[in-house]
Amino acid sequence: MTRLPLIAALSLCLLALSGCNTVHGIGQDLEKAGEAISNAAKK
Repeated sequence: MTRLPLIAALSLCLLALSGCNTVHGIGQDLEKAGEAISNAAKK
């Protein structure tokens, strides 16, 4: 039962990485995520 969260987290990571095919794409995605978190914190 404790393996389920680990499997879910790994699956989510794989889906996220498959969405951006290059290192540049990963950087852009991380930047957008950081901006979203920053904007949410300002509100």
